[in-house]
Amino acid sequence: MLRTLPVLMLSAWITLSFSTRATADWAIDNNDSRLSFVSIKANTVGEVHHFQELEGGLSAEGSFVLTIVLASVETGIPIRNERMRELFFDTGRFPTATLTSSLDLDPLLDLAVGEQTTMVAEAQLELVGSSTALTIESMVARLDANTLLVSSAQPVVLNADALGLTQGVEHLREIAGLPSISPAVPVSFRLTLREDAAAESTASQR
Repeated sequence: MLRTLPVLMLSAWITLSFSTRATADWAIDNNDSRLSFVSIKANTVGEVHHFQELEGGLSAEGSFVLTIVLASVETGIPIRNERMRELFFDTGRFPTATLTSSLDLDPLLDLAVGEQTTMVAEAQLELVGSSTALTIESMVARLDANTLLVSSAQPVVLNADALGLTQGVEHLREIAGLPSISPAVPVSFRLTLREDAAAESTASQR
């Protein structure tokens, strides 16, 4: 009996590990996440902006969804925030943007605490009534047993013209009295994902 006990314990541990891998869902922690973008005006002036509200997560099947609340755009200037909401994003009709992708979870779940890996994924962005395919390269690090950090390995460059947002850019340029606003917008991100059970436990302690 004593000889078989270690084998039984090992078997139970393996079963539990694979059960956890098969059922774990990961939720985006908005407080520890950031999605930023850079606008370039008058050819030489670059400014960094971000969104204050991000939602979504990663399912046990590998489905990833990031929902961006467009009205939460923060540019550092209240009147510019208002113009971005009304003239560019048209948040009355399009309150959110959505990025979706399907990921291979095995390399992520195999990470030990402190390890990281590079991940390249095909994604679909739905923004202001338009859809575009993106290839996104990310760095994924396991911070602890219940936390993954996903950050951009390099900026994702979106083009306002390709997304059908040329008119919105032109409205912003005219009302601000600028000679130009670049249609090319570099985007970077840092997303903290926590297992749902861990996130609920943290919230209940606040």
